Amino acid sequence: MKLSGIRVLDLSAFLPGPHASMMMADHGAEVIMVEPDNGLGEPTRAMGERYDDGTSVWFANIARGKKSYRVNLKDEAQHAGFMALAKTADVVIEAFRPGVVKRLGVDYAAIRAVKPDIVYCSISAFGQDGRYRNKPAHDLVVQAMAGTADLTRSMDGAPALTPMPSADMTASLFALSGILMALYRREQTGQGDYLDIAMYDSLLSWVPNVTGAVFAEDRQPERTKMRSFGGNAFVNIYRTRCGGHIVLGGSEPKFVANFLNAVDRPDLLPLTKRPVGQQQALITDLQALFLSRTQSQWERLLSEVDCCWSTLRTLHTALSEDGAPVVTDEQGHKHIANPIRFREEPAQISFDLPEFGEHTKDLT
Repeated sequence: MKLSGIRVLDLSAFLPGPHASMMMADHGAEVIMVEPDNGLGEPTRAMGERYDDGTSVWFANIARGKKSYRVNLKDEAQHAGFMALAKTADVVIEAFRPGVVKRLGVDYAAIRAVKPDIVYCSISAFGQDGRYRNKPAHDLVVQAMAGTADLTRSMDGAPALTPMPSADMTASLFALSGILMALYRREQTGQGDYLDIAMYDSLLSWVPNVTGAVFAEDRQPERTKMRSFGGNAFVNIYRTRCGGHIVLGGSEPKFVANFLNAVDRPDLLPLTKRPVGQQQALITDLQALFLSRTQSQWERLLSEVDCCWSTLRTLHTALSEDGAPVVTDEQGHKHIANPIRFREEPAQISFDLPEFGEHTKDLT
């Protein structure tokens, strides 16, 4: 597999770091969860819904195929044991608040002193320096600070919780990408590197589609005039006669024309030429149109039309249908598949989950 021979020490918890290192484990890296000797270790061991054997589904989907090393880094002997293990590592991942790893004696300088070519990745809410570096935050707070939570208000304008952990997700992706870049460069130069991955920066790097008003006109975007937030008739959600919903998600001229011709409303084509934010008349017409049929009727009609559409499906539906990106273990438990799909050397998922501290003696 692509990462066979790479050893990763992951001191992080919850989602961003553990998800990134699990992607590596699925592709052959030896990933060692460095868990604090506090009686529990990785907090997700005890969080959320569980399979019938008592295993946390969350934990199973961030810890599979990993080893567990239990350590109290404040204990001199155990710290020395960890540093001996660090000498054998290729990658270290940590997600403490800035300054914590230095106090624990496992910061980049300390690890580099024993492993000069180490690739060391720090993941934090706001980065290792700057005005917010010491502010405690998880995903939702980062989204609120970044302004993306404000953009996802409900249709009546009230603030709404953002269920998808976008800051966690983007930080995990960039951590994985940066680590792999650094490992590739190390092959050429023999030198490791240090990565400072901020959830805040990672999230804001993904907003070029809604940044125009900020950078070009120095103002806050108006949601009703934005393509992705209701200002475009063909990037919108419509209620059907039965109370279901149809989502239109593509405003390319060919898709628009295909849809309007299929519903015998080519007369609406001129309205589609209006700028985003000035399409309310078209939106009103489409609202009435969608209310004329049930969701199942719309599904049958649109299944033959080359345009961007979907019913508003649930997560349960998406993960339960045939062909879903799901894999099943020997016990019949479902897990999320690895999305990095190589033709050669594909991921080989191990569903083995480490007991807390299971590999400590073997790795000491």
